[in-house]
Amino acid sequence: MRDQFPFAVARVTRRWRKMLDERLKDLGVTQARWSTMVYLQQGGEGLTQRELASLMAIENPTLVRLLDSLEQQGLIERRACPNDRRARRLHLTKPGAEFMDELSERAETLREEMLEGVSDKEIACAIKVFHKILENAEKQK
Repeated sequence: MRDQFPFAVARVTRRWRKMLDERLKDLGVTQARWSTMVYLQQGGEGLTQRELASLMAIENPTLVRLLDSLEQQGLIERRACPNDRRARRLHLTKPGAEFMDELSERAETLREEMLEGVSDKEIACAIKVFHKILENAEKQK
């Protein structure tokens, strides 16, 4: 059973992302772009590019390309940081906030469909297991 666990987690993750990606396709954003916006919203507006890259666990040059495309779409904007002239703070625009509202609504619908028949107790147990796995992974660094 233990040997199947990582593969089951990976399959669920891929399937979940693929299904959400399909439901967001008409909004004109790729999975990489919408996930960047989710991290920005969750991390709190006003993050620097470096902070967001760290939160997403990706390299800064990769993030810059994503942010450039999101900025061209009018979903985010970079603002000068008052404390550091070199840094730029990231913010959702009004269309970006509206996009996130739509994404959240569609994601919630998918979440409810995919978690049908799974109790809150089972979900809490799964989250506890994932946290323990992440904790163990941090010890390996």
